[in-house]
Amino acid sequence: MSVYPVFLALFGSLVAQSAPRPATVPAAQAIVTTAWLQQHLNDRDVRVVFSGSKAVYDRAHIPGARFIAHDAIMQMSGTMGLPAPEALASMLAQAGAADNTHIVMYGDNTTGWLFTAFGSIGHAADVSMLEAGIDTWIAEGRPTSTMAPAPGQGTLTVRPATDFIVDAAWVKTRLESPPVRILDVRTTNEWNAGHLPGATLVLWQDLYADLGTQKLKSLDDIRKVFASAGVKDGEEVVTYCAVGMRASLMYWAARAAGIPARVYVGSFNDWQRNAANPIVK
Repeated sequence: MSVYPVFLALFGSLVAQSAPRPATVPAAQAIVTTAWLQQHLNDRDVRVVFSGSKAVYDRAHIPGARFIAHDAIMQMSGTMGLPAPEALASMLAQAGAADNTHIVMYGDNTTGWLFTAFGSIGHAADVSMLEAGIDTWIAEGRPTSTMAPAPGQGTLTVRPATDFIVDAAWVKTRLESPPVRILDVRTTNEWNAGHLPGATLVLWQDLYADLGTQKLKSLDDIRKVFASAGVKDGEEVVTYCAVGMRASLMYWAARAAGIPARVYVGSFNDWQRNAANPIVK
């Protein structure tokens, strides 16, 4: 009997045992602590992305963090929205994201839009928010850098992301729907000037324990923010603001708190373009 098949089987087994195995990707919790991130900074499957002021990033950032301008991942013609999925995936990949990685984002309130960008191409479950901003990181004596890493070289595959972003038509048919809670994430002055029927005003600033350092509240306290806005068990949240930026942050918070949610990208600016859409004051 030929020993060749036996040799092939044995060789294949040895190769399988000696080949490097993929590292385990850390579970992408909604919020990660600064201590956790410092411990995992050198993990090959953890990527840090900063969204906010370029001047803040240049002055000092978390080592290995890549910068992405929030307006670079916007489509501004007509109603504000997101770029085409493939183009968006390419931009996020250059910012360090890739398949089978855990993305940790930090910056300012524009990180909500960054989360929406990841979610729109099916990667929301891979993203965590850092519990605080760079000032807290520095105050805790953690390492910083002023060197910008080279653009990412990985591949970020576009995945299906249905039932995520909604439009005016979707919202209009649910204005008086009991299972849907519409949240207006604007200022009181914007609200008083006109808002969607049945909406509840909620401030994005209420998500923070300390707005100056971008220190987020605990998930339990974030749930209390939604409870104070009248969100009940079994209800689905739909967030809107002026163009979708603040709404995206509140959308992230709802998901983090375990509340079913969608975001109306385009928001009030899109809504008021159609005179047939009702507005109340």
